[in-house]
Amino acid sequence: MGAAASEGDCLVLAMQTFLAAVVIFGLMIIFHEFGHFIVAKRVGIMVQEFSVGFGFKLASFIKGETTYNLRVFPIGGFVRMAGMEQDDNVPVIDDERSFNKKTVLQRIAVITAGPLMNFVLAVLLFAVLFIYSGFPAPSTTVEKLVSGGPAELAGLKAGDKIVAINKEQVSRWEKMSAIINSHPDQVVTVTVERSGKQQKILVLTNHDEKGQGKLGIYPAYRNQRLDPFTALARGTEYTGRFVVLIIDLIGQMIIGKLPADLGGPVRIIYEIKNAVGLGVSNLLQLAAFLSINLGLFNLFPIPALDGSRIMFLVIEWFRGRPVDPAKENFVHLIGFGILLLFFVFVTYNDVLQLIQK
Repeated sequence: MGAAASEGDCLVLAMQTFLAAVVIFGLMIIFHEFGHFIVAKRVGIMVQEFSVGFGFKLASFIKGETTYNLRVFPIGGFVRMAGMEQDDNVPVIDDERSFNKKTVLQRIAVITAGPLMNFVLAVLLFAVLFIYSGFPAPSTTVEKLVSGGPAELAGLKAGDKIVAINKEQVSRWEKMSAIINSHPDQVVTVTVERSGKQQKILVLTNHDEKGQGKLGIYPAYRNQRLDPFTALARGTEYTGRFVVLIIDLIGQMIIGKLPADLGGPVRIIYEIKNAVGLGVSNLLQLAAFLSINLGLFNLFPIPALDGSRIMFLVIEWFRGRPVDPAKENFVHLIGFGILLLFFVFVTYNDVLQLIQK
């Protein structure tokens, strides 16, 4: 009976992981390709195909001049634009709606829009997280005290909730800090709630290097649900922080300060499984993090990726003429082969690590 229940739980977790992976990969691909698509449309390029996934078609429909496809392998996608690539199956359009007929800046905008939309997706996912689960914000409850600091010497304790300073009610850490900051080296009356009762404690503040008053306490953090506009602002801030953090980590890996720790699809699926088990909040955080990684990775000047195409367009801008298409295509082809080998290596490494766990 126990074994059957365990197998059932494993099956449910496997299904949840599969669905979560499909949704996360699908969102990242759709947002990325939609970025290319919408900017191409805005600058007047004819978009012939919008595909999610690679391989043979699972579903397809035509709307206007664009064919929309869902393909079997959901590990990427593409937008086919008139004049961007030579393809025997796609007629060459040599008019003003061709990709190569647009200005360099317009083409750079089209290519850059894909990765940027991954950052937009991360902002939206963080915003949903902050609306749904809340944003970790400091409260007026004391988490711990600075040893030998004014609050500890005056008799404040961890767990005390500060409700007023000098008879002025405070319910937010920011307001309480502002009052204390304006009273350096002064005696203030701190009203705290302890064990359901309020009591007043006189505290002689000290000051920091900026001359601002300090009590010597650390706040307890509580999740505070945000309104949509504040959540979007916080989501933008968090996305920016993660971008800086990831770039810093990559830099430290390159110079050897940190060991290279790269993961592929197998590792991602494993992390999604863990996040599913921990709840929606963790899944949203992971999805946002993965979308940021995808956006950054595509901006790197690696052949066959968006960053490489942007690099060739910048070269064209400075030279005043495009790089020989045959040479550029050769570079992308070699880069694509290297990426495939890298993909195989990372996947092999991921499998080995999972077996060893």
